[in-house]
Amino acid sequence: MKAAPVFIVALGLAVGVGGYALTGNPGLPEAPAPRAPVDPRFTPEAEKASQVLLDNFGDARDWLTASDALIRAGRTETAIWLLDQATHRIPGNVDLWAQLGVAIVSHAEGEVVPAARLAFDRASRLDPQHPAPAYFLGLSWLQSGDPARALTVWRELDARTPPDAPWKPMLERLMRGATKMIELGVGANGPGQPG
Repeated sequence: MKAAPVFIVALGLAVGVGGYALTGNPGLPEAPAPRAPVDPRFTPEAEKASQVLLDNFGDARDWLTASDALIRAGRTETAIWLLDQATHRIPGNVDLWAQLGVAIVSHAEGEVVPAARLAFDRASRLDPQHPAPAYFLGLSWLQSGDPARALTVWRELDARTPPDAPWKPMLERLMRGATKMIELGVGANGPGQPG
């Protein structure tokens, strides 16, 4: 199933979102985490991996694996560059466009910026039935503190998801978490919310 590689990335994100839904305290004042200095140059290992990908660009799984590792390492700018290369070389791959949206949201420190929405939209237009774009767009809205938008996107996805889809239980858990966050007032009068 072609959606599977992207959903592997979601497992880690879902655990974090679920933990926040249960233990987060949205009433605390905002305090950004200190940013680690980013060396724009590739390490020798990353440069070698990049060259392998650029020389053998046909397998989207390799691009997804490399970009996921970069995102987790905090090298979001490099991940975006890598995925930009990937989407130019394999422009019809939904997973790569969805992962580009994830990388952009990560680089924007959780904000669903227009570039991320464009990447998710491109993925959705490539395959309207593919679950990854809506799944990750909803997850991005949730991470940005807007559970109502996340729930709207996920309800649409849930309505077209077969009952036996392997991601349905995770989607249902996330929808319950978003509902609980709304009940607790998360996102009320926040960015993108009516005041």
